[in-house]
Amino acid sequence: MSTVKWDDVEVGTSHAPFVDKPLTITDFVRYQGASSDMNPIHHDSEFAKKAGFPTPFAVGMLQAGVLATYVTDWLGAASVRQFKVQFREQAWPGDVITYEGTVVAKREVDGERLVDLELSATRQTGGTHLKGWATVRLD
Repeated sequence: MSTVKWDDVEVGTSHAPFVDKPLTITDFVRYQGASSDMNPIHHDSEFAKKAGFPTPFAVGMLQAGVLATYVTDWLGAASVRQFKVQFREQAWPGDVITYEGTVVAKREVDGERLVDLELSATRQTGGTHLKGWATVRLD
């Protein structure tokens, strides 16, 4: 359960950004092994080049997982009622991703105090890798 309370947040409240280390192909392979999705586009340079890409590119679900962890570290895993992401732009080895979130609504539904968040995972280029949304319950 979160230590953040309903009265602690207002619309516009943001959480401190999390800046991750640069992405590596090793990160992609580790995630692929854990998820059993060994698509070579994410780890085989020759395969990626033959498919028209300069290098292997990130497994988007890896960064989606980091974004979800950002939310649960902020507001607690037990509080999450909804989490979704939209993939916007590929991320590449060497990219540094910054994860951010802001409260965009507070509401009460069926006796639950809910907070809606807008989330993002942004590349060092300024491009949005992921856009996300979450709803959490706060006491």
